[in-house]
Amino acid sequence: MKEKQKKIEHDKKILKIFVSIYCKKHHLENGVEIYKGNLCKDCYELLNYAYTKLSNCPLDPKPMCKKCHIHCYSKQNREKIKEIMKFSGIYLIKHGRLDLLFHYYF
Repeated sequence: MKEKQKKIEHDKKILKIFVSIYCKKHHLENGVEIYKGNLCKDCYELLNYAYTKLSNCPLDPKPMCKKCHIHCYSKQNREKIKEIMKFSGIYLIKHGRLDLLFHYYF
């Protein structure tokens, strides 16, 4: 059980980085007001939603969400997370942060 919790905490850390990059480039640079944690309200709420889903994952060992057969995210939030991961992944490649991408792709 400790390994699962460790993986979930690591996933949360990576997810926060990806959401922060996306929010900064799409919302905050376009004048949207900062809500909490250097995120706009929508991104903050999406991140909390994702944290809740990660923490409540019934599978052990926990698979990567994109490879999971359950798909506990709502369809709308799943599409938003995919968009965020794609944008932030490309951004990180362009800026040489391959260490963070290693987790996402492997």
